[in-house]
Amino acid sequence: MLIGLLYGLFAAIAWGVVDIAGALAVRQVGSLRVQIGTLIVGVASFMVFTLLRPDLLGPDWVPGVLLGFPLGVFAASGYITYMTALRLGPISVVSPVTVSYGGLSVLLAVVIRGESLNGVQVAGTVLAILGVMLTAVVLQEGTLRSARMVGPGVAMALLTVVLFGLLGVLLAGPIRDHGWLPILLGSRFGNLAAGITLLVVALATGSERFSAVLEPRRPATRQIVALLALAGVCDTAAFTSFAIGLAEAPVWIVSLVSSFGPVLVVLFAILRLGERLRPVQWLGLGALTAGLSVLAFAG
Repeated sequence: MLIGLLYGLFAAIAWGVVDIAGALAVRQVGSLRVQIGTLIVGVASFMVFTLLRPDLLGPDWVPGVLLGFPLGVFAASGYITYMTALRLGPISVVSPVTVSYGGLSVLLAVVIRGESLNGVQVAGTVLAILGVMLTAVVLQEGTLRSARMVGPGVAMALLTVVLFGLLGVLLAGPIRDHGWLPILLGSRFGNLAAGITLLVVALATGSERFSAVLEPRRPATRQIVALLALAGVCDTAAFTSFAIGLAEAPVWIVSLVSSFGPVLVVLFAILRLGERLRPVQWLGLGALTAGLSVLAFAG
């Protein structure tokens, strides 16, 4: 189980960087453009890696890529709702709501995949979920994580919880059957195809219903391009670590720990934006540390 915790932690750190880069870029060019830009970099990264290590594809790679494609289309919806939730806010509510998908992943792994936790693991899981949710609470208004609109952002966050919670459970079986690289390669293409299709439809129809994922429409600057490149590379690293973890360890531990990325956003807000931890966040960090320590020694 320890190996799953480590893979999940690496994915969480990398996704935390994606969160920061995405939050900075999404309010300039819109969540759908951020999604597509990140995926273009991600697909290119996976293609380069595949050319360098074709041996990792394995003999059964074609069915794996084909199976990964629809999973990528499914994942695209979660990415888009998450980026949209970050833009609409309030992130003080969006962040702790979204990270609760780790708890839903644990429940789904138990119910759908038949995985089990002992009493100590349950205690560690509860502490970790509570800790990351408390830590993700916003610090100050008027910063990177400040509030804008309550209803739409929270609704998108709740939808993200369901989509991300299901994703790990849906990916685990195909990854173990076909290997992680074919599944991720197919899913990246499916992800990108879904994003481009939605963008074409949104631009062609000009419907107001797409305004939440298209706005704002400011010109892309060098800074935005750099942020998208950073997000794409880190997203590739995170998804790779996540997939290898699913192949090597129980789904519940990998999915749970990978949901801790927003803690890195909090640290960024403290170090770069001059924010201070509230008592509830110190409590959250303590609970998260205690939960991880319990999980590390409970396997």
